Amino acid sequence: MSLAHQAYKELYNKEPTKELSLSYSGHFSAFNANVQYTKTFMKFRLSTQWKTISEEIQKGLIQSLLSRIKPVQQTTTNMDLYEKFHKNLSKYTPSIQSDPELEESFNSINEQYFHGMLDKPNLVWGQPSTGKLGSYEYATNTITISSIFKNQPQLLNYVMYHELLHKKHQYITKGGRTHSHTTAFRQEEKKYKTQDIEQQLSTFLAKHKIKKFLKFW
Repeated sequence: MSLAHQAYKELYNKEPTKELSLSYSGHFSAFNANVQYTKTFMKFRLSTQWKTISEEIQKGLIQSLLSRIKPVQQTTTNMDLYEKFHKNLSKYTPSIQSDPELEESFNSINEQYFHGMLDKPNLVWGQPSTGKLGSYEYATNTITISSIFKNQPQLLNYVMYHELLHKKHQYITKGGRTHSHTTAFRQEEKKYKTQDIEQQLSTFLAKHKIKKFLKFW
């Protein structure tokens, strides 16, 4: 019985009705994974780093992917093992990427709001997106921020603060789904000292979208 088959059967307590397959790929970033599915099959693809990890934790990952397709009321022991493993990955991931402007922002926010207690993650610029302003990747301990915020220190600091809150609070799992914007997260987010920062951000994004539209008009 394949690992994917075991994971399905233990999660739903029944045999799968679709063909299941599991493969490992070097095209993913570290400890990433996805699932593709149709009416007849499910294909689980994991990054090659997963090959060296316990099968019990791999089953938890597969079950977490399954629960996004067909939610469950309770998590399994394997899913709990996977969550603990995933949350602790950042502790063992070296910080080797750090843009000077982003590092300056990190240092400022870390001292001002976190008493300098957060370890520095990898800090990189992303695409100049007005949709995805920033992200924190737990597996690689990396904060990526939209490059539209280059030379915009006040707005950059706010986005940095938001992503560092993700690093601090991580996430919780309910019904097989992860939730990052918890009550504790939202309460701390409100502590940002620039009162009109959301309005400043909205105005900046609106102007940026207009400039982008006119550029291609």
